[in-house]
Amino acid sequence: MFSLLEDAVPTFVYRSFYPEGWRKRQYDDLATVLAQEPENIDVALNGSTLVGWVCTRLHPEDTMGEIYVLAVDPDWQRQGVGRLLMHHSTARAKSAGMQMVMVETGDDPGHTAARRTYESDGFERWPVARYFKDISD
Repeated sequence: MFSLLEDAVPTFVYRSFYPEGWRKRQYDDLATVLAQEPENIDVALNGSTLVGWVCTRLHPEDTMGEIYVLAVDPDWQRQGVGRLLMHHSTARAKSAGMQMVMVETGDDPGHTAARRTYESDGFERWPVARYFKDISD
């Protein structure tokens, strides 16, 4: 999905976010989440094989849970694992007293399936516009 992002955003923005490529950035970001907040991680297993995981963050100041990271092994995608993890994350937020749950994803072609999944599960889109301007020489 991130491979399609490069063509969907200005080059200077892509290079700023992914100077060593999207795979390296994604790996580093996921490793940081796993290392810094293991108490917020839930996993999906098939026997003893990890097939997906989700990180749920709580924002009590907004009475909001956040599905911060939802990752599913490519071999297990489109089989309901992501939806089950999403529901588990939502239940975790609700049991902590949160009144809503939020998930964020890209608006590029590579994230189309993710947007469809969230919308089909009742998530409502929040209108946000994010602008970038190249100020380098």
